[in-house]
Amino acid sequence: MTITEQQLLELKDKIDAAKQTVSELTGQKQALMRQLKEDWGCETVEDAEVKLDAMDNSIAVLDRRIKDGIKDLEKEITIPAGI
Repeated sequence: MTITEQQLLELKDKIDAAKQTVSELTGQKQALMRQLKEDWGCETVEDAEVKLDAMDNSIAVLDRRIKDGIKDLEKEITIPAGI
């Protein structure tokens, strides 16, 4: 099978487009990693996942405490009939 000049030019265009895409994605990744470090103090995605898990756990604990506090308040407060 012989590749024509036109096919080679099309292949070159596809390669150039892929290189451009890789370059753009690399720049986006670098920007996101910089933002992750600046905003959250995380050097890697794995660090961010660990921090996210810790935050999720903290939220769950606080949510439980709030719900328990509301139940306690409801027990203490008597609501007059007709309201």
